[in-house]
Amino acid sequence: MSQLIRKQIADSVSFNAIKVSRFKTMRISATAFLPLDKATAANNALMSFLMTRSCEKYPDFTVLSRKLSSLYGASLSSGFRKMGDMLALTFSISGIDDRYALGDDVISKELSDLLCDVLFDPYIKDGAFDPVECEQERRQLIDMIDSEFNEKRVYASNKAISAMCENEAYGINRYGDRESVLKATPQDLYKAWQDMLKNARFEIIFVGDCDSSNACDVFKKRFSQIERTPLKLKTEVVRTADEVKTINEDMELSQSKMILGFRTAVAEPDDDVFATRLMCAVLGGTAHSKLFCNVREKLSLCYYCSSSYIRQKGIMLVESGVERDNIEKAKNAILAEIEAMQNGDITDEELEATKLSMSNAFYSSCDTVGGISSYYLAQMLDSTVYTPAQAVEKINSITKEDVVRCAKKLTLDTVFTLTGTQTQDTQEV
Repeated sequence: MSQLIRKQIADSVSFNAIKVSRFKTMRISATAFLPLDKATAANNALMSFLMTRSCEKYPDFTVLSRKLSSLYGASLSSGFRKMGDMLALTFSISGIDDRYALGDDVISKELSDLLCDVLFDPYIKDGAFDPVECEQERRQLIDMIDSEFNEKRVYASNKAISAMCENEAYGINRYGDRESVLKATPQDLYKAWQDMLKNARFEIIFVGDCDSSNACDVFKKRFSQIERTPLKLKTEVVRTADEVKTINEDMELSQSKMILGFRTAVAEPDDDVFATRLMCAVLGGTAHSKLFCNVREKLSLCYYCSSSYIRQKGIMLVESGVERDNIEKAKNAILAEIEAMQNGDITDEELEATKLSMSNAFYSSCDTVGGISSYYLAQMLDSTVYTPAQAVEKINSITKEDVVRCAKKLTLDTVFTLTGTQTQDTQEV
């Protein structure tokens, strides 16, 4: 895979090209980074969904779908995620690579034109988005909110992060809250679109084998036609926890959920980020990790037990599904595994197996054009962008001493438990 080639095409707008020849398709995405704000999160989420339903040139979903079909069955989508204290709104279009098009068709330009039509010229009437389409997307977003409540593992994780980061932007849900979604008007969403074009930092990512200059020229021209005053984006990092917050919520379910939130003292762009990633994986990031092998398998205290590292915020979460009677035992067992790591109890086999697993994950994340795009998007706020091979090299250079040093920096911040009130044993996860 070629290395990412990055070019600034407007104020706070970068075009990123990754040339890949092993696929028959290409993918072009435009991601807008905006500050996470409780007052605007729901509007931004709803707006991002509406944007891919229509545009001025193709004013309803049927006409837009017909246009996509004429482009050899291209597909258009949108999504949003939290990255540090920012909300990332991604609009993407995928289709066949230019070399498979018939005649003189330059699909990369046509796909870029269509994505820009969606971005810069949505279907607006009387200073508002279409009310009917707004209601349809509102229902979809409410369904998403409800589904996350019904998926207790996701619900518990969101509640733990909200409690842990209650005074930080990262504690805000990526789609705001149900009340804000219900209150959002078509006029509010129109203003959210205007603010995005004016204030957001944009990252355009092109993945394909054809010449990316056609797409680059399209985006450069369209951004040159709008007036922008991009906001300064930053993420607040709390390095250590002064005290442990303990929060419990009772709910009628059979399998309790426990989340331990740690401050790692390491976040982008610190030197120890890769070492902390490896430390987190040794602890609970693989099927041969300490938490899986000892807490889950050997002690049988959890249905699942794993750890994850949010490098933009310097946070590590340990998530587990446990029996109500085993909550305290599981917590002590997890903390004992961390203490063992801090004392240097890491075997060469554990370290090498984890490095191999992480290396495989880096490479396999780029098995599709969408995976490649997501892999590089995850690094757009980092100080350095690494190819999978470069990331593997960084991981393989980390020593046991580096991992122990990072483990010693961990401080427990929050213990959140979603305690089940049912007694029957089920395999709910």
